[in-house]
Amino acid sequence: MSNSSSLNEFLLLASADTWDLQLLHFSLFLGIYLAALLGNGLIITAVACDHRLHTPMYFFLLNLSLLDIGSISTTVPKSIANSLRDTRVISYLGCAAQVFFFVFFMSAEYSLLTVMAYDRFVAICKPLHYGALMDSRAFVKMAAAAWASGFLYAVLHTGNTFSIPLCQGNVVDQFFCEVPQIIKLTCADSYLREVGVIVFSACLVFGCFVFIVLSYVQIFTAVLRIPSEQGQHKAFSTCLPHLAVVSLFVSTGTFACLKPRSVSSPALDLVVTVLYSVVPPAVNPLIYSMRNKELQEAVRKLIQLVLFQQH
Repeated sequence: MSNSSSLNEFLLLASADTWDLQLLHFSLFLGIYLAALLGNGLIITAVACDHRLHTPMYFFLLNLSLLDIGSISTTVPKSIANSLRDTRVISYLGCAAQVFFFVFFMSAEYSLLTVMAYDRFVAICKPLHYGALMDSRAFVKMAAAAWASGFLYAVLHTGNTFSIPLCQGNVVDQFFCEVPQIIKLTCADSYLREVGVIVFSACLVFGCFVFIVLSYVQIFTAVLRIPSEQGQHKAFSTCLPHLAVVSLFVSTGTFACLKPRSVSSPALDLVVTVLYSVVPPAVNPLIYSMRNKELQEAVRKLIQLVLFQQH
């Protein structure tokens, strides 16, 4: 039995039992991490450098890429380093920092996805008012509000999680310090303190989700009224990638939080956590660039510029 006041480290999930599996874990995580850095880095640079992409939609996309880089950089590099050094240890402060930054980036991203749904709603359902509703001050304030809400929620969640006494040892059955795994280490009579934060979180998440769904119901209703197929295609090309990212984010996160304990196992928990914490940051740039010709063109020019300068 150990108390949180005497803990100075946690033990994360072992990457593998053999060197071959450790190398596989290292290679897989490194490949995904580099893909996320490359994809999101290209989007950030392309949007920043191409004046044609200096619009609210691409400004939000730039912020989304920054949050994706932040979230995956909070968890994956430590796991890669541990697999190379064949260790499971993370310090108490390191674990608290992981929880804070991961919650910060993920909650800010969800807030930003909600703001992006509003941006698409105004652009398609109220095009004549778009310039007035989404002027430079408005969309900068919206992005700042998303980051600020993520920060405040992370402070609340991290402070509450690490103020609860821990009585079940220091073994975290995950490749990073995930809040549900830390809660499993808490004393039984202290669990109710976390329930209030979970209920509050669920209400916020559900409220944002309802807002996104209602926005897209009106968006698709408006798109189907557009007489030309070209107009419909252009509207769908800006909305479907955002909807795909929201669906991936919400479905994986919801399943991770709501899956019944009866079907829980270390292997399933690991797969689900990778799906909601590692895969979206790597896949989001691909989703957004797949149907977006403006972004594809900007990225192509950026790559050509880099290659031309090297020669």
